Amino acid sequence: MKRNATALLVSGALMFGAATAQAALPDEATLYKNPQCGCCDEYARHLEELGVDVTIIDDVELGDIKQQAGVPYGMGSCHTIEIGNYWIEGHVPMEAVEALFEQQPDVDGIGLAGMPIGTPGMPGPQSEPYNVYLFSDQDAQPFMTL
Repeated sequence: MKRNATALLVSGALMFGAATAQAALPDEATLYKNPQCGCCDEYARHLEELGVDVTIIDDVELGDIKQQAGVPYGMGSCHTIEIGNYWIEGHVPMEAVEALFEQQPDVDGIGLAGMPIGTPGMPGPQSEPYNVYLFSDQDAQPFMTL
């Protein structure tokens, strides 16, 4: 009987941990992109699968949005997302997005330069490590490598 109670407690703790990790993401996001870019729409679908309601805006000057977000020069990608108190630049893997909201560092956001194959929205297998960076005021620092 004691083993059953322990198993139930461990199972409950694991389920609670999984629920809190999922709950860490905000309910809404705004994705700014070029109107001709389909991979950005695919990235939005990945966020929606995690329960985030995504508004897509494709009639703004992306350079202005990236400047407002604090994205470092030369570290941009095809879309910029405003979610919670953070900005996500490019095709950042969901593992890094979830880590951002779990850790809540004092930064403007995280990004992944370019459009690496194998990331959410970009078809194909991963061919190299993804170097996700933290950024604030156009300055980048390493966050994680996936």
